[in-house]
Amino acid sequence: MFTQLNPTIPVHVLGKGHGYAFGMIDYGQEHNLIWVTAIDDTGEIWCAPNPSVRMDKNWTMGRERNPAIAADKAAAKPNFALKNQPEPCACAEDLVAAENS
Repeated sequence: MFTQLNPTIPVHVLGKGHGYAFGMIDYGQEHNLIWVTAIDDTGEIWCAPNPSVRMDKNWTMGRERNPAIAADKAAAKPNFALKNQPEPCACAEDLVAAENS
Protein backbone atom coordinates (compact mmCIF):
# COMPACT_ATOMS: atom_id res chain seq x y z
CA MET A 1 0.00 0.00 0.00
CA PHE A 2 1.34 3.44 -0.95
CA THR A 3 0.51 6.39 1.28
CA GLN A 4 1.21 9.95 0.20
CA LEU A 5 2.42 12.05 3.12
CA ASN A 6 0.87 15.49 3.33
CA PRO A 7 2.63 17.39 4.76
CA THR A 8 6.01 15.90 3.96
CA ILE A 9 8.23 14.79 6.87
CA PRO A 10 11.83 16.02 7.25
CA VAL A 11 14.06 12.96 7.68
CA HIS A 12 17.66 11.85 7.39
CA VAL A 13 18.41 8.74 5.31
CA LEU A 14 21.60 7.12 6.57
CA GLY A 15 24.17 7.09 3.79
CA LYS A 16 22.21 9.57 1.65
CA GLY A 17 21.56 12.71 3.71
CA HIS A 18 18.70 15.00 4.71
CA GLY A 19 15.50 15.11 2.75
CA TYR A 20 11.73 15.06 2.85
CA ALA A 21 9.69 11.88 2.91
CA PHE A 22 6.67 12.39 0.68
CA GLY A 23 5.42 8.82 0.55
CA MET A 24 5.51 5.53 2.38
CA ILE A 25 5.15 2.00 1.04
CA ASP A 26 3.91 -0.81 3.27
CA TYR A 27 4.36 -4.29 1.80
CA GLY A 28 2.91 -6.03 4.86
CA GLN A 29 3.89 -7.80 8.05
CA GLU A 30 7.17 -9.41 6.98
CA HIS A 31 8.69 -6.28 5.44
CA ASN A 32 10.12 -2.96 6.56
CA LEU A 33 8.21 0.20 5.77
CA ILE A 34 9.75 1.96 2.76
CA TRP A 35 10.09 5.75 2.94
CA VAL A 36 9.99 7.53 -0.44
CA THR A 37 12.33 10.45 0.15
CA ALA A 38 13.64 13.38 -1.91
CA ILE A 39 17.25 14.07 -0.84
CA ASP A 40 18.01 17.79 -0.42
CA ASP A 41 21.65 17.85 -1.60
CA THR A 42 21.28 15.78 -4.75
CA GLY A 43 17.61 15.96 -5.70
CA GLU A 44 17.57 12.17 -5.93
CA ILE A 45 14.52 10.15 -4.94
CA TRP A 46 15.32 7.14 -2.76
CA CYS A 47 13.12 4.40 -1.37
CA ALA A 48 14.75 3.80 2.00
CA PRO A 49 13.88 0.92 4.34
CA ASN A 50 12.69 1.85 7.81
CA PRO A 51 15.96 0.95 9.65
CA SER A 52 17.84 3.51 7.48
CA VAL A 53 15.54 6.46 8.18
CA ARG A 54 15.84 8.82 11.15
CA MET A 55 13.60 11.70 12.19
CA ASP A 56 15.34 15.06 12.06
CA LYS A 57 15.59 17.32 15.08
CA ASN A 58 12.52 19.32 15.98
CA TRP A 59 12.91 22.20 18.40
CA THR A 60 9.17 22.62 19.02
CA MET A 61 8.83 18.93 19.92
CA GLY A 62 11.94 18.98 22.10
CA ARG A 63 13.64 16.36 19.92
CA GLU A 64 17.42 16.71 19.67
CA ARG A 65 19.43 15.54 16.67
CA ASN A 66 19.78 11.77 16.59
CA PRO A 67 23.38 10.60 17.31
CA ALA A 68 23.16 8.27 14.29
CA ILE A 69 22.77 11.35 12.06
CA ALA A 70 25.91 12.97 13.48
CA ALA A 71 27.87 9.74 12.97
CA ASP A 72 26.54 9.41 9.41
CA LYS A 73 27.56 12.98 8.56
CA ALA A 74 31.04 12.41 9.99
CA ALA A 75 31.46 9.30 7.86
CA ALA A 76 29.97 10.85 4.72
CA LYS A 77 32.13 11.08 1.65
CA PRO A 78 31.74 13.75 -1.04
CA ASN A 79 29.21 12.95 -3.72
CA PHE A 80 31.48 12.09 -6.63
CA ALA A 81 28.50 11.73 -8.96
CA LEU A 82 28.14 15.52 -8.88
CA LYS A 83 31.85 16.39 -8.97
CA ASN A 84 33.29 13.80 -11.36
CA GLN A 85 31.68 14.77 -14.62
CA PRO A 86 33.12 13.04 -17.69
CA GLU A 87 35.85 14.88 -19.53
CA PRO A 88 35.18 15.72 -23.18
CA CYS A 89 36.98 13.48 -25.64
CA ALA A 90 39.88 14.78 -27.76
CA CYS A 91 37.63 15.02 -30.82
CA ALA A 92 35.38 17.49 -28.94
CA GLU A 93 38.41 19.70 -28.26
CA ASP A 94 39.19 19.71 -32.02
CA LEU A 95 35.59 20.69 -32.84
CA VAL A 96 35.66 23.58 -30.35
CA ALA A 97 39.02 24.78 -31.71
CA ALA A 98 37.66 24.63 -35.29
CA GLU A 99 34.55 26.60 -34.32
CA ASN A 100 36.60 29.30 -32.60
CA SER A 101 39.01 29.85 -35.52
